[in-house]
Amino acid sequence: MYSKDKQLRQIQETSLKLAKYFTDFCDKNDLLCYLCGGGAIGSIRHHGFIPWDDDLDFFMPRKDYEKLMALWKDQKKDSKYVLLRASKEYNDRNSFTTLRDKETTFIKTYQKDLDISHGIQIDIFPLDVAPLKNYQRKIQKFWALVYAIYCSQQVPQNHGTFFAKLGKIMLGIAPSQLNKYHVWKFAERQMTKYNEQETGVVTELCVGPRYMGNIYSQKDFSKSKKVTFENTELPLPIGYDNYLKKVFGDYMKLPPKDQRVAHHETVFIDPNNTYKKYKGIYYLVNKEDN
Repeated sequence: MYSKDKQLRQIQETSLKLAKYFTDFCDKNDLLCYLCGGGAIGSIRHHGFIPWDDDLDFFMPRKDYEKLMALWKDQKKDSKYVLLRASKEYNDRNSFTTLRDKETTFIKTYQKDLDISHGIQIDIFPLDVAPLKNYQRKIQKFWALVYAIYCSQQVPQNHGTFFAKLGKIMLGIAPSQLNKYHVWKFAERQMTKYNEQETGVVTELCVGPRYMGNIYSQKDFSKSKKVTFENTELPLPIGYDNYLKKVFGDYMKLPPKDQRVAHHETVFIDPNNTYKKYKGIYYLVNKEDN
């Protein structure tokens, strides 16, 4: 077994390889992407990973986000990295895109019963154009919530009683996977219908309720800039300071010690072996839980 610190470092190293591979692919294909969340904070505050963080996340403008999957399928069929997004045939309970290393294992709690690729991953989120009027933003966020619940096909966890009850009711209305698919595709069209407009503001919608509907200046995400990250360079949005201050406040200040923990709940991790080696472990985990 690995020590906790050694295992975390191995996860970080794999995440960095994924991020470099992904950003190089985007550069090659003129796709705009940039670090967000903890990875963006780490790049400025630590010039690399936040020491206790276990992943990297990226934003992409919606038009580049949609191009990404088609280009990847065409150019990276035999890559050890697999790009995954919910579809009519596939669902991994995420409402965003993931890029996974098929030669590793990182089984998250909410996915432990799924027969999917459970490799270490980076998460990729689209940025959508937000409308100018407040009531339109509320409607857009409503459709984003519908999208998230039906796309993930599960009751929201760790977001409060209201969202748990709402999710249970909504999923009960469309019980079959096919019905859920049609609902979330309709909701997706509704929440992204402003993307052909020039409003000057963008929003993140394919995330949990905590950040869903956040409004940012489009100028802050119009370009990227490369910054030092560990032993390489990764892109940040040109207006990263405005973005990070709005979401995290004084992001240069370290959080209290009791909050310096990795935020993903997992049931099994092996940074050195393919998840296929442990195919069926989710059944064992479920049995232990019962």
